[in-house]
Amino acid sequence: MGYRVAVFGAYGHTGRFVMAELREQGFDALPVGRDPRQLAAFGLGYRVASVDDPASLDVALTGVDAVINCAGPFASTAAGVIEAALRAGIPYVDVAAEIEANLDTFTHFTERARTAGVAVVPAMAFFGGLGDLLATTAMGDWTSADEAHVAYGLSSWHPTAGTVAAGVVSRERRAGRRVRYIEGRLEYHSGGELPRVDWDFPAPLGRRTVLGEFTMADVVTIPRHLVIPEVRTYMTVDATTDLAAAAAPVAVDGRGRSAQTFTVDVIVRRGDARRRVVASGRDIYAVSAPLAVEAVRRVLDGRTRTSGVASAGEMFDAPDFLRALSPTIRVEPVSD
Repeated sequence: MGYRVAVFGAYGHTGRFVMAELREQGFDALPVGRDPRQLAAFGLGYRVASVDDPASLDVALTGVDAVINCAGPFASTAAGVIEAALRAGIPYVDVAAEIEANLDTFTHFTERARTAGVAVVPAMAFFGGLGDLLATTAMGDWTSADEAHVAYGLSSWHPTAGTVAAGVVSRERRAGRRVRYIEGRLEYHSGGELPRVDWDFPAPLGRRTVLGEFTMADVVTIPRHLVIPEVRTYMTVDATTDLAAAAAPVAVDGRGRSAQTFTVDVIVRRGDARRRVVASGRDIYAVSAPLAVEAVRRVLDGRTRTSGVASAGEMFDAPDFLRALSPTIRVEPVSD
């Protein structure tokens, strides 16, 4: 293949999955980060760089075809690495699940990236990217819908240190408020406990209690290109209980994956008509790797639908992209 892809934050939890996926897919993976000791553990050539030192990022991206940013919190790293990618004239992909960080990317870099002819794809991960691809697939030939609902059925959710740190940053930026996407805009608000509802996931998961207004990055990625004035996301209560406990994920196989399984149930509604697509798989951090790597592959091969900053469903042919991820992520339409 011959493509050289830098992974900023290569030795983080998700970064390690991305490094492994790149190498398995035939890319020349270049680990980049601040700690030379951890970088050297890959047994590859590496480059030391920090977002606090733009010159180091320029050196790190010299001779590179694309960069994947896996270093959170992305509120602190995304802008610096995107700036470096624009200077180098190479595509940028990240795995950010932070709502505000993704908004910043669209707000500050859309015009600059388009003018530079550089593809920038934020949230190319389990949260944000996968939901967008599924919603886009569910829409099919519809040009608009009234609502989109994305329900996450996680068997558990043991967060990484990066997830915990990102959550702290997001809460600080929101001043403790919640966020939702209604009437065609993001709304920040204060309120009591999140509502609980029962959600009928397809078998074998079945009916589970979920938290409503458990808002994820899909409220940024989906409305960027789909005319849907209300986007709501939900999370199984059991998973949120694990998340609050903040116990790190535990690897149970040689690939470093945990035993966690997931179902993502996406429903779009227009009037009385509903369309539904469901995805399932294992380990939300591990599956972010094939999502990000497939995005890089398609950008470098020229299989894109737009330029500049775009979410997954806008940048790529969503059904074809999802087919390429089989059997890592199993996707099927469901008849209601």
